[in-house]
Amino acid sequence: MTSTAGKAGNAVRGGGVAPVLTAAFLWGTVGPAQLLAESSASPVAIGGCRMLLGGFVLGLFTARRAGFLSLWQRPARWWMLVSVLVTAAFQACFLEAVDRSGAALATAVTFGTVPVVSGVCGRVLAGERLSGVWVCGTACAVGGIALLLVPADGGPTGSAGVLLGMVAGASFGVYIAATRQLAQRGADTSAAAPTSVFGAGILVLPWVLAHPGGLAEPRTLVLVGWLALGTTALGYLLFTWGVTRISGATVGTLSLAEPLVATVLGVLLLGERLGAPAVSGAVLLLGGLVLVSVPARRAGRPVQSSRP
Repeated sequence: MTSTAGKAGNAVRGGGVAPVLTAAFLWGTVGPAQLLAESSASPVAIGGCRMLLGGFVLGLFTARRAGFLSLWQRPARWWMLVSVLVTAAFQACFLEAVDRSGAALATAVTFGTVPVVSGVCGRVLAGERLSGVWVCGTACAVGGIALLLVPADGGPTGSAGVLLGMVAGASFGVYIAATRQLAQRGADTSAAAPTSVFGAGILVLPWVLAHPGGLAEPRTLVLVGWLALGTTALGYLLFTWGVTRISGATVGTLSLAEPLVATVLGVLLLGERLGAPAVSGAVLLLGGLVLVSVPARRAGRPVQSSRP
């Protein structure tokens, strides 16, 4: 007979996969939406507006005064600062990477970097075991990302965009680790997400004020509305719900659904071409996601985490 603790462990693990995957799908629309809008505004300025509005709305629905206070207690305050800094770096670098390299390539590079960084952080900071299933699933997913990076016309890729994407991916990997560290130190992660996003927006605000051109365009307002409400407020709400219920390594690998969504939308909406290597990469990427997520639903051992 399955024990009560085992059932609880199953619920915890299974409950984290769906919200993290849904958040990844929402975030996969960011690059295509940015290019589809064809806004003349600076990508960093758009990101700043996205963070300010999205963080504010997210805070209205999730944050409580006691939760905010928990973020700045001695055990958690430094991880809260890290979370704000890497959130700002991710938003600025990712939107710039999309602008320079296109939605599919920028998203692929960014989220091909995430599982490596999040897995290593989980191992170093929390002593998480990198299981054989995670290694195989992540290897498939990263291999799929590598194939997605092969240009359809054989031409060169944008090195600046690729570098910015790698910085964005590393930042997001650290954000995953910081969120889990906050939870383990008794901080309220429901308050941590809006604080990270809004605080990052404050950091980027000087750039927004110095480069306001194009922000008042109707297409820019629609873009910021979707990025703030759909991909930031709702996306971070779902991600925060799931991130403390599965391992950091698994979260990083599941986030690879984002480049898959961006690639599909790039083909359907932006006319981006996929060669045979890219199609193979998408299939391999999807296989890696399935390999990582299905065992997470069935495993009977709960992960180490603290309830916020």
